[in-house]
Order: sequence, then structure tokens, then C-alpha cells
Amino acid sequence: MKAQMGQRLELNAQLTIQVLTAFIREEVTKAGFKNVILGLSGGIDSALVAYLAALALGRDRVHAVLMPYKTSSPASVEDAKAVVDDLGIPFTVAPITDAVDAYFRQMDQLLGTTAPPLRRGNRMARERMSTLFDLSAHFQALVLGTSNKTELLLGYGTQFGDMASAINPIGDLYKSQVRQLSAEVGVPKSILTKAPSADLWEDQTDEKELGFSYDEADEILFQIVDQRMSPTEVSQRGYNKTLVETLVKRMMRNQYKRKPPIIAKLSTRTVGIDYRYLRDWGQ
Repeated sequence: MKAQMGQRLELNAQLTIQVLTAFIREEVTKAGFKNVILGLSGGIDSALVAYLAALALGRDRVHAVLMPYKTSSPASVEDAKAVVDDLGIPFTVAPITDAVDAYFRQMDQLLGTTAPPLRRGNRMARERMSTLFDLSAHFQALVLGTSNKTELLLGYGTQFGDMASAINPIGDLYKSQVRQLSAEVGVPKSILTKAPSADLWEDQTDEKELGFSYDEADEILFQIVDQRMSPTEVSQRGYNKTLVETLVKRMMRNQYKRKPPIIAKLSTRTVGIDYRYLRDWGQ
């Protein structure tokens, strides 16, 4: 049964590429833009988005921003530059060390404590997204998101940080599907084979922090979300019951990250509740 689930997660890679590149072209154009901008971390998710954007719009209309912190792995920067070199896209290196450190020097003094890694990591993620949106105005480019479906479901990301964007081409791809598609579009092997990491602090990896592998999570999430199976049914198929319960709890606990800000309803037509026209309404 587990082997069958792995097969169900396999993509028609060429068809998926066609759908996602068409999505990027259509959504960018509808928003009134010609160019896009994205943060390139050296990881597989942002690399895939860069390749898809280049296929969709052309290399000269995709701008990558590398935003290392002082503890970032040198290999991550090298991998990001490998993507830039392979695609031939314009890029900017905008280190975030000074901005992040200045904030915590002030805040640690005000609070009389030292910020733990989680707070620092969240600040780094938000600093990067703040930088992207600032540069998006300079380059007149729409910000592309790089969070995959596994991360979104589990809340493994920073609200208004790496989870923020104007459009997200890979938000409906599980991590294992991101790997499949990345291999198809030609993402460098050094990125395909390394352990996933948000690179927020030294020796940090996603799976070490989560406590389980993406492959395990993807199979379980696929059955619960896409096949609408109950946690009990999934456990009865031979999956670890504790892990199934852990994933379900994470999905429920982090639902707020997947929702836009909730507006208190006072009028007869409230934005996001009664007033929900399509973005291109009226054109």
C-alpha cells in the first residue's frame, strides 16, 4: 500500500510544467506586470520556481535576489549562484546580517534577554521578504512565492516571511513532487541531492527540525488531504499512528497561517466575506 501511495505522488512532469508556466504568464500579466522577482536561497524550492519563471517569461524578466546571513552556509550561496549562472538571469546580492543584528541588539536590550533561534530565524525570513517587496517596487516586478504544499499544510514557514508572496507557482506541489519536477527542468545536481534547509542557523535542516522525513509526511498528507481519508484509515494502512496524529495536529494548529487576515464583519458587504469578486472583475 505504501508503494502505491508513492506512485500516486508521481507527476506527469511535462504536463505539470506546461500548467505552471501558463499560470505564471497569466497571473503576472493579469496583475499588470511584465517581470518577476524571487528570493534564491540555494534550496530546491526557490530553484524550481526560478526555472519555471524563466521558461514562462524569458530569462531577462526574472530577477533573483540572494540574501545570505552571516551564518548561512557558503554552499547555499554557491548553489544559488549556480542557478543564476545556468539560467543566465539577472540577480542582486543583498546580505541581511546588518539589518537583523541591529534589530536584535536593540530588542535584546529593551527586553533584557537574548532572542532564541526561532525568533531570530523568523526575523531573518521576514527581513528577506521585506527586502524582496522593496526591490519589487524598484524593479517593477511581481514577487514569486517558493513555499511547497507540504510546508503550507504543516505551517513550516514564517507568516509574512517566506510564506508571503504575490503568486505561488509551487504551493500545490508536495516536497517529493518538487524534487521530481526539479530534476525534469534541470536544477543542478548539488541542489537536488542535498538535505533541505531553510538555512536560518548553522547546521539547520528541515527534517531534523521537523522530526520526520518529507517522504513520510507527503504520503500521509496526500491521503488525508487529497484522498479525504481519516487519520484512522491512514493508520490502518500501516502508517505510524503517532506520526499521523502529529501531522494532523500540525495542520490544524497552523491553519491560521494559510488564511488571509480575518476582518470583523459590520457592513452588508465585507471584503473577503461578501465582497469576493475575481481580481480581474470589471476589466
